[in-house]
Amino acid sequence: MSEHRPTRRNVLRAVGGVSAAMALGAGSVVASASAANAAGDGFGLRIVERGEADPRMWYYRFETREIGWKPAVNVLLPDDYHFSGRTYPVLYLLHGGGTDQDFITFDRPPLNIRAWTAGKPVIVVMPDGGHAGWYSNPVSSTVGPRNWESFHINQLIPWIDANFRTFAEYDGRAVSGFSMGGFGALKYAAKYWGHFASVSSHSGPASLRGPAGGIQGGVVHWANASSAAIELGGGTVYGVPWDQNRVSMDNPCERVESYRNKRVFMVAGTSPEPTFWDRFNETAVLDTQREFRGFLDRAGIPHEWHEVPGGHYVRPDLFTRDLDGIIDRLRKA
Repeated sequence: MSEHRPTRRNVLRAVGGVSAAMALGAGSVVASASAANAAGDGFGLRIVERGEADPRMWYYRFETREIGWKPAVNVLLPDDYHFSGRTYPVLYLLHGGGTDQDFITFDRPPLNIRAWTAGKPVIVVMPDGGHAGWYSNPVSSTVGPRNWESFHINQLIPWIDANFRTFAEYDGRAVSGFSMGGFGALKYAAKYWGHFASVSSHSGPASLRGPAGGIQGGVVHWANASSAAIELGGGTVYGVPWDQNRVSMDNPCERVESYRNKRVFMVAGTSPEPTFWDRFNETAVLDTQREFRGFLDRAGIPHEWHEVPGGHYVRPDLFTRDLDGIIDRLRKA
């Protein structure tokens, strides 16, 4: 869904934690670790920029044939990564849509991913996903390749496993996201069943064909309209008319059995702000998550869900609750 920064001052305050600089102590330890463990090219990715000086947040920008510009990723390391020798589970955290959303979203105020993960034994990978890429390979584009799905699944995941101490297995990975990223998380978890043991959607739509704000197939319509406007230069994610097979492959409500034996976590707001965008976004989220939950209930698939006051934004208390659940579900560091 389209993102607009929340105006509430207290919505996204940092949860407690120590600063990244204090977490590791001596800079010489960090510097030597960075030099010894610098990441390299591979899997169709060529590093064109990097930042490995920060103790926890490492940054890379790539050249890849899958994307017509140079996408980037932030890799947030655990406090003890450089000296523990341990192997860690990984959370892939996907940003929402909008011209102000990218790989840095969760590290910008008022969000505070560093504080939320302080002391947590998990690597968090936050990649670019396009302003309206919908975590898909689009049917058409007039601005060059925008194959976000191929970039994430076929290139980035194996690159992360090759360059960091990760559990490169089903029980070693989770995927989560906000808004458009919450849809992307649900989509990836089902379509690539063997990649992720936990999936979370924070205010993300969960049905492509069902009623979103009373409009049948509203999310597909919005994916096509938003991608044409700000991502694909008039191209669309699902095509006009729709590529029905693509819609079915991406639709959580048509892939229900793929969530069996996974941890599933969802959040939706019940009282959006009295603005068009907040109502538009969260009304669709609430409608589609309820539809999806109905399919899960009928299939007997356990899931954790939260309908809470407020609109279309990340809730720190539920994000950290989710994070603890992710760590409990995944293989231990």
